[in-house]
Amino acid sequence: MTSALPYDLIATDLDGTLLRAGDAVSARSRRALATARAAGAHHVVVTGRPVPQVRHVLDSLGYAGLAVCGQGAQVYDAARGLLLHSDSMDRGLAEVALGKIEAEIGEVYAAVNQEGLDGEMLIGPGYRMWHPHLPTVRVLRRDDLWSAPINKVLLQHPRLDDDELTRVARGVVGNLVNVTMAGEHTVELQPPGVDKAAGLTRAAAALGVGAESTIAFGDMPNDIPMFAWAAWGVAMAAAHPELLAVADEITVSNEADGVAAVIERLYA
Repeated sequence: MTSALPYDLIATDLDGTLLRAGDAVSARSRRALATARAAGAHHVVVTGRPVPQVRHVLDSLGYAGLAVCGQGAQVYDAARGLLLHSDSMDRGLAEVALGKIEAEIGEVYAAVNQEGLDGEMLIGPGYRMWHPHLPTVRVLRRDDLWSAPINKVLLQHPRLDDDELTRVARGVVGNLVNVTMAGEHTVELQPPGVDKAAGLTRAAAALGVGAESTIAFGDMPNDIPMFAWAAWGVAMAAAHPELLAVADEITVSNEADGVAAVIERLYA
């Protein structure tokens, strides 16, 4: 049966997309999403943040659906507070990948997201935290990053910008790990096959929705797999050029409620 809705599933990135500055979701965006849900559409948050760094946003939204977190590594049931799926990263592989990258470009600064509902973000020497609203724990030695299971490694370089660091890392270890640029100062390493499309596929299957009925919103290269999977991809006005190049549509910025502007048009 063909759905009467324009799209049965709305997948939204958070940072730079649904969220305004300060981790805020505007009243307009809340109303637009509520209208779409009332019409029968599902809303799934798809974010690079792991569950512990996103729950406060979900709680502020009164969010009771599934959330794809940790760059696709986690599927979280917000209504029940349960982690339905989690992909871990082998810590030995992470160390090997870092070593190979450093052999090519010198020292990199590293952080990790630990697995689980209460996993911490550990920050190694030199790493600069880009987001003032997220809790972190600084460690004195890189070896301390491997103290518990992780789902990803985050990298920074003292000289190379994000795009160049991503390009070099892919060239050196792209056969071992998935390398993605998720935002400013946020280059990440994860197991092969872990990305937003993989996580969204799991969440959509649980909801009984297919790619052909999905619209996705994003702003960074880590959203490219999600755009490739979904029927329609909407990039924010200030999105990274790599995402703009593959978007089906470009909306206004997150600060101007670009997600809401499209939803209002579709579900009015």
